[in-house]
Amino acid sequence: MAAPADVTAGATADVAARATAGFRSRYAAEPAGRWAAPGRVNLIGEHTDYNDGYVLPFALPLRTVVAAATREDESWTVCSELDDDPVEFGPDAADEPGRVTGWAAYVAGVVWALRDAGYAVPGARLAIASDVPLGSGLSSSAALEAAVLAALVDLGGLDLPAEKQPRLAQRAENRYVGAPTGIMDQSAAIRCRAGHALFLDCRDESVEHIPFDLDDAGLAVLVVDSRAPHRHADGEYAARRRSCERAAAALGVPALRDVAVADLDAALDRLPDDETRRRVRHVVTEDQRVLDTAALLRAGRVREIGPLLTASHASMRDDFEITVPEIDTAVEAALAAGSLGARMTGGGFGGCVLALVDAGRADAVADAVRDAYAERGFTAPGTVTVLPAAGATRLG
Repeated sequence: MAAPADVTAGATADVAARATAGFRSRYAAEPAGRWAAPGRVNLIGEHTDYNDGYVLPFALPLRTVVAAATREDESWTVCSELDDDPVEFGPDAADEPGRVTGWAAYVAGVVWALRDAGYAVPGARLAIASDVPLGSGLSSSAALEAAVLAALVDLGGLDLPAEKQPRLAQRAENRYVGAPTGIMDQSAAIRCRAGHALFLDCRDESVEHIPFDLDDAGLAVLVVDSRAPHRHADGEYAARRRSCERAAAALGVPALRDVAVADLDAALDRLPDDETRRRVRHVVTEDQRVLDTAALLRAGRVREIGPLLTASHASMRDDFEITVPEIDTAVEAALAAGSLGARMTGGGFGGCVLALVDAGRADAVADAVRDAYAERGFTAPGTVTVLPAAGATRLG
């Protein structure tokens, strides 16, 4: 990430052209269509999704595009601009979770999830291009799943409404790929609207599109790619989830979402150790911060959400323990340079930071973060200014 990505159309057109070129080069044919899905930033609500709680993501103008066409036989071939070797698999591999590995597992997982749900998935050739950074916490995996899902649903004429697609895409990642993610990333990639944040209740999957008009407020969201190598991210993510599930069982509730802030102290007293208490405190207070942020946005009080973002980061750092030095440095530098609020976004142990800034201060804040990185000897971060974009769509 280096340049502003406020103009969705231009950025998407470039990625779509690359996907089309990849399709032509690999298959010596024209694609039947191109489908795009975005990466996402979670404004607030981290590790609340798999606790049946609340999240508030918005889609990025950074997108993954799939150019695709059907084929006569029941098999699937997929190529990517990031890999010289295409991957081909048939129904046997598609029907056995874990059989296809690497980046192509996300494609095979979508095929598996559709077939497992009873859909007649057409054989297809697919070519992938993307400007969603890999491993940065902006959910490149969900963008890929959502774009592939949109393509296969359209190509096969499948009756699968948008509101049911996130759960299927999540199942692909959970069961086929083996990543224990919640429902947020796929919901954002599929259901977000431009100019809005997506308030999602992860228990019943109801959504509310809340206006998030940064321009009107004279604000911008600066996203900082920490460039920090993910440190034990998969295992630590799974450990946090198991800890939350054990705590919910100990408290006798279906999920930590069912612990109210007013009852938090009493709940903490019933838990067996300090680490579990910290994990629960983060989830319960983070749910409340999401509700408070949504209320402020509904009232048009965008500038006032900054302290909630910063409090969220402190909770992730101290109670959930999922930040790393590069992430904390970016947050501290952004706040010192005048950001209204800043926090890590994503699952943790690397990834990205978002900072709510006055629009005219975005470059100065980005410079301050880069200077702080240089002083600490960290790899230079990437920065981009973003506006809320739309979810998955067919481009033509």
